Amino acid sequence: MDVETAIRSRRTHKAFRPDPVPKGQLDELFELARWAPNHNLTNPWRFRVVGPESLEALKLAAGPEAAAKLDRAPTLIAVGAVQGGADPVQDEEDLLAAGCAAFLVLLGAEERGLASYWRTPAVLRTPQGRAALNVPDVGSKTSLSAKLYVTSVPPVISTRPSGSGAPAP
Repeated sequence: MDVETAIRSRRTHKAFRPDPVPKGQLDELFELARWAPNHNLTNPWRFRVVGPESLEALKLAAGPEAAAKLDRAPTLIAVGAVQGGADPVQDEEDLLAAGCAAFLVLLGAEERGLASYWRTPAVLRTPQGRAALNVPDVGSKTSLSAKLYVTSVPPVISTRPSGSGAPAP
């Protein structure tokens, strides 16, 4: 699959097969992430595969309604950015670089026939949710993504134009 096809065909999925993504495939996806652009070569991204104990703690912190959404997929990956806090411009660059790294993982998952779902549950904005993933409250932004096999792939649909090329006011 070429890059353009991966970009245009990647979609958010909410139905997953019950088998987890094999460790070897996860390692391949994380290796792709290291090629993300990042200012000053900080490599600020951090990926955590959420294990069963962390998942239970996260669900407890999330509450019953939100916890059910965390059970959608057998493999959850938390994506975070390490930020120093002393330089707001560098912190912004690092957060954006982590987003790029996460997107490279999503594209790699698409190429391998894996489905993905990117969301940041509200629980990750709480001290309890961050503690469940062993993420410090200070100096780190975290987003949770699930990258999994899907039971059925929905048809590719057109998205609205990005507006690229439009002049800025």
